[in-house]
Amino acid sequence: MKNVKVYSTPTCPYCIRVKKFLEENNVPFENFDVSADQQKSEEMVKLSGQMGVPVLDIEGKIIVGFDKEAIKKELGI
Repeated sequence: MKNVKVYSTPTCPYCIRVKKFLEENNVPFENFDVSADQQKSEEMVKLSGQMGVPVLDIEGKIIVGFDKEAIKKELGI
């Protein structure tokens, strides 16, 4: 299984959807609440060049937003 990190906020509807999608597909992931963790927020911006959430880091491949097809392709599901 690939290492998956999700940078999100608790109120973002797309963040909620991406985490639900990963859970439904039995994909373990580490979630970082960038609204509460300034260091992770800065890390997310460095990785993606974006301020918006969600941002996924799948083994170093950065996906911005809930792009279901890109996520499925990267995870091989």
